Amino acid sequence: MTLLSQRREVGEFRKRYKWMALVAVLALGGLLIRQGMLSLVEYDEWNLRARQNITKTISLPATRGLLRDTQGHIIADNRPSYDVFITPQFMDPERDVDTLARLMDLTEDAKESLRARLDAVPLRRRTHQIRMFTDISRDQLAALSTHARELPGVDVVATPVRRYPYGSLAAHAIGYLNEVSADDLAAHPGEGYRAGDVIGRTGVEHAFESYLRGHRGFRRILVDARGRHQEDHGGLAPVRETTEEPIPGRDLVLTLDMDLMNRIQRAFRGQPSGAVVVVEVHTGRIRALYSKPSYDLGEISGHLTAERYRELLDDPFRPLIDKTIYASYFPGSTFKPFTALAALELPGFDPEHRYNCPGYFEIGHQRLRCTSVHGDVGLHPALVHSCNVYFWHIGELVGLERLNTFARDFGLGARTGVGINAESSGFLADRDWYVEHYGRFKTGYTLNTAIGQGNTRATVLQMALAYAALANGGDVYAPQLVEAMRAPDGTTIEEFPPRLRHHINVTPEHLAEVVSGMRGVVNEVGGTAYAARIEGGVTVAGKTGTAEVARRRFRHRDPRRAWYFNRSHAWFGGFAPADDPEIAIIVLVEHGGAGGRTAAPIAMRVIQDYLGGRADQSASNAAPGGG
Repeated sequence: MTLLSQRREVGEFRKRYKWMALVAVLALGGLLIRQGMLSLVEYDEWNLRARQNITKTISLPATRGLLRDTQGHIIADNRPSYDVFITPQFMDPERDVDTLARLMDLTEDAKESLRARLDAVPLRRRTHQIRMFTDISRDQLAALSTHARELPGVDVVATPVRRYPYGSLAAHAIGYLNEVSADDLAAHPGEGYRAGDVIGRTGVEHAFESYLRGHRGFRRILVDARGRHQEDHGGLAPVRETTEEPIPGRDLVLTLDMDLMNRIQRAFRGQPSGAVVVVEVHTGRIRALYSKPSYDLGEISGHLTAERYRELLDDPFRPLIDKTIYASYFPGSTFKPFTALAALELPGFDPEHRYNCPGYFEIGHQRLRCTSVHGDVGLHPALVHSCNVYFWHIGELVGLERLNTFARDFGLGARTGVGINAESSGFLADRDWYVEHYGRFKTGYTLNTAIGQGNTRATVLQMALAYAALANGGDVYAPQLVEAMRAPDGTTIEEFPPRLRHHINVTPEHLAEVVSGMRGVVNEVGGTAYAARIEGGVTVAGKTGTAEVARRRFRHRDPRRAWYFNRSHAWFGGFAPADDPEIAIIVLVEHGGAGGRTAAPIAMRVIQDYLGGRADQSASNAAPGGG
């Protein structure tokens, strides 16, 4: 019995031993497989976690590129803003939040809000720096700097914030920034944007965002379990402290002249709404894009309240609208030089042929009124005195299609391609359009087009480029707003030359005939801008315009508002010096009434200040010294 029992126990032990060995082999095999997984497959993940346990990465923001005007004046630069970043992994939810709230003098509600924001950070982002406060005060900065070692999870980073020294001047052209949205982050994957970053929204800031923004850098430091900076880890650290410097954005030199813009702003005092564009005649470079009223770029880039935004939206003078390129208007009599050219290029047309102006023009049973009784007038006096009757006659002679063709040759009816903001193409209605919208075509539509009314619309920038083409012999240039791109050290990376869009094949003698009439507008007695001429100064050639507007009814009866908003728009288009043109200028005063009385004086003051002042300076520099 004893022997059988022993044999049975030995057999049972052997059976158990085999199972134990099998379990041991499987366990060891599992460990070896796991080790292989950790060493080969999951190495990067666990290596990263190990690094994160002893390192902290501090983001170093990039400096946005500067904007300068053509004279070198700074239009947009950066000031330091001290922002508070928190790494949740290194924050004690109770002790550190209380300490931070005390140092920053936060209210109880603000402290609880901070705690709630920290609790809401997902686990995958708790090792990241998260911006919690922006642009803190000097007192808060001093307190946090003094007690920095008490809050290892808190970093104060100097972040550049955009600054606009000229405030609202040229605001629409320069553009503004604001914080990126979730849609922006989705639309720009892999481009380095993070929540809290800013992005260009309008103007040059938007159009050249990729060049201006730069690329952020980082500093990776060694820390202990609480996130406190450690000089070393006994030589056992798998990583070293590293720094990658941020790459600043590129600077842009704009074609704008802010001194000229200031002159325009002074000349426009007393007028609540309008626009001025000045371009170089032989290059298309835009020296001024002035839209009034405007908005403060510093305010709208980050400190705009909902109430203030509502005020801007409700302002009847539309400060959010760029009146130089987005809004389009009836050009009125400033369109007449193009009507004149369309007639002059017509075979057999005689500019000396006179039409009688009794003060009206009869078409069917309708009598169209002229601005005055001009008597017998040819082309030259018709331009000088802006006789509608004369241009109605030649409009009948030329026809709508030819008028539109010449207008398109000068760039009307199509976007200029300035490259910023939403740009209007203006409008030139043809026969088909009239038939589609009004059921039939009538001669009166052609007559309206001949004097820049009806359904003919243009932007102020389009008219400036068209007048530049009148001045330079028929060259239509693309508008240029950026002259050069530079590195932060001032080295020129790229220069942008003028771009000629096309040349208009117009007879030089016919163009000279039109320019002669435009000189007379300003310099001959009886010319519609004669009262505004620059006596003894720069000679200007130009054309006034008084464009009627669609009459508006106001829900709340306000005679003053109804009177103002139903007045005509005042225009002046011209170039100077008339003998050797350098600049073309278009002035639009919304609801300003007569162009010769309102817009022309503004243009003359700007031209005299800009060209006259420069000529005086040149003469002063050339004068010999005296004893």
